[in-house]
Amino acid sequence: MNILALSDIHNSVSSIHSLGSPLEDADLVLLTGDLTHFGGKKEAAVIVDAVRSYNSNVLAVSGNCDQSQVESYLRDEGISLHGDAVVRESTFFVGLGGSLPAPGRTPNELSEEEITRLLKGAMNRLESVRKEAEVSQPLILVSHQPPKDTVADRIFTGHHVGSMSVRSFIERWRPLVCFTGHIHEGRGTDAIGHTLVVNPGPAGNNYFALVDTSKNPIYVSLGEIPE
Repeated sequence: MNILALSDIHNSVSSIHSLGSPLEDADLVLLTGDLTHFGGKKEAAVIVDAVRSYNSNVLAVSGNCDQSQVESYLRDEGISLHGDAVVRESTFFVGLGGSLPAPGRTPNELSEEEITRLLKGAMNRLESVRKEAEVSQPLILVSHQPPKDTVADRIFTGHHVGSMSVRSFIERWRPLVCFTGHIHEGRGTDAIGHTLVVNPGPAGNNYFALVDTSKNPIYVSLGEIPE
């Protein structure tokens, strides 16, 4: 599956329109949080509608800078992965929106305990989806909050600010890929065991990622949106 991932868009609809054809060519577009910059449903709808004008196959989670109504909007649109599981092209996706508490406080924050609970709920949901779809792995995790101790969670000071709960989930369930975001300077790829961790970098700063899960090894390209 050819997946295009956009994270930390922060209302930058112009970046989406500048990207153009790679969006059209993707089998699936993942929005990995912070669609808006402290915005709500109206702002999120602008972003989702812009993406859908190129590709209707979209899944998303909200980020810590999205108001709570953003997650409700994504759920109403049938594209939310937060604490849930869906199947696309014989691949399972589970997701987590929000983040651990951030400096200055942001509207959509979670504790480690809440993250553990939400991911457990997503896996419970996956079991029922698995029975309905009658397919097996692979599994892909979409988490705005990156896992602990990877390139993706390292801030400018060199400290790692990721979640141990997300990392523990990866170590236990071994998803094929973890798509993440949140840490703008954490753009890059890493691995936890056999799991590829991908932080596309902020789309608001013209970054994106392309991942082809049909390749062995998985093909990853960290791209820059033309201005």
